[in-house]
Amino acid sequence: MKTLRLLTALALGGGLVLAGDYWHSNGAGWLAEADMTSAAAAAERTPLYYRDPSGAPLWSAGPKKDDRGRDYLPVYDDDGAAVAPAPPKAQAASPRKILYYRNPMGLPDTSTVPKKDPMGMDYVAVYEGDDADDGTVKLSPGKIQRAGVKSEPVARRSIRVSVKAPGTIQLDERRVSVIAMRAESFVQKVADVTTGTRVKAGQPLMEIYSSAVASAAAEYLATITSKTVGGVEMYGRGSRQRLVNLDVPESVIAEMDKTRTAPVSIRWSAPRDGVVLERNAIEGMRANPGDVLFRIADTSVVWALVDVAERDLGNIAMGQSVAVRARSFPGRSFTGTIAVVYPQVNRDTRTVRVRIELANPDAVLLPDMYVDADIDTADAAPVLAIQDSAVLDTGSRQAVLVDKGEGRFEPREVKLGRRGGGYVEVRQGLADGEAVVTSANFLIDAESNLKAALKGFGEAASQATDAGPGDATGDRK
Repeated sequence: MKTLRLLTALALGGGLVLAGDYWHSNGAGWLAEADMTSAAAAAERTPLYYRDPSGAPLWSAGPKKDDRGRDYLPVYDDDGAAVAPAPPKAQAASPRKILYYRNPMGLPDTSTVPKKDPMGMDYVAVYEGDDADDGTVKLSPGKIQRAGVKSEPVARRSIRVSVKAPGTIQLDERRVSVIAMRAESFVQKVADVTTGTRVKAGQPLMEIYSSAVASAAAEYLATITSKTVGGVEMYGRGSRQRLVNLDVPESVIAEMDKTRTAPVSIRWSAPRDGVVLERNAIEGMRANPGDVLFRIADTSVVWALVDVAERDLGNIAMGQSVAVRARSFPGRSFTGTIAVVYPQVNRDTRTVRVRIELANPDAVLLPDMYVDADIDTADAAPVLAIQDSAVLDTGSRQAVLVDKGEGRFEPREVKLGRRGGGYVEVRQGLADGEAVVTSANFLIDAESNLKAALKGFGEAASQATDAGPGDATGDRK
């Protein structure tokens, strides 16, 4: 029984071994046959393109290796597992007609067949309709996004034009007083007042003696103390007027009326609040008629004389508000108004002087101090306006790019007006609501110029081709 079982096991084992050997040998035959069939099928099929072995979005029309030396993988027409964009053959089968191929770097070089530039970059295909002759420029959505093209509709806005001009602080000519003698006089005493001292109206400045003033004072006193009737009143008014003509202060005359006494020396006082700009009075000196002994200026209101460029003169008008900033006080602004526009242009600087009246209550603005004026010339009436960046200015003409939608842009010439606040007035060429390109418009302009140049080169190339080789031979002759 044991022997039977052993023989049975050996028989079964041998069968398994034999079966295994049979299966192996037949399997190898089948594998070889499958490999031959696959190779034959692969030889019959032509790859559509080759894709990067790492799965990166890189493709090639022919066999190629990546930067690690690995072969690109072929993709066949019936390869449903590969996920990739439309292969070159599918693009070639596009119903759109390719007119020519242009240089990828924007150089004026075209080709009628696909080619590469010296750097290995493929020439870009230009399809029929891309260079339409309707005056517009068409860009693909991808190029618009990469360039950062932005559009903004034309709208009505108030243009805020700010005119800036440098200038200096000057005294108000109407607020300057001079103390000068109208008759020969002698200075007997001078108050403790010097140049730069601030004085109040009525504050004593000096005492002087003048024989002419003393004579007129005695005559006036005699008139008002006389008890004679008749023409005394008329005579008294005449003698008082003589004191006034000699510039005797009103306070001195009022004191004579009160005390009925003629003073030997006359006390001269300040005629207004202000700063002593000039002090020429010296004790004991002789002052001739017309000699200036004191010069006092009120600085509570000053002038800012600024020089406005000739081109900005049309925006300047009397009464406009002005913000003045002194270079000595950064961060502080003084508000004033335009009082006078001087009727003369400086032929050397081509500027016009403008006078601005400024309040100076704390007297920090000093004569001849440098200031910068910011004149607000805003007009309340809204006008059609676009951003400054939307204008393509060649010097002789101004144009904008109108966004027509679907990637089409139309260059259009415009007439502009005032500028200010980042916007410019449009007087002609655009309608309210039209969209204009405000960002990357120079790239679109360059694209249109490039297309015009390429079109010219393409026409020249086609003419040369139509001429034929005979004409070329004739040229060589």
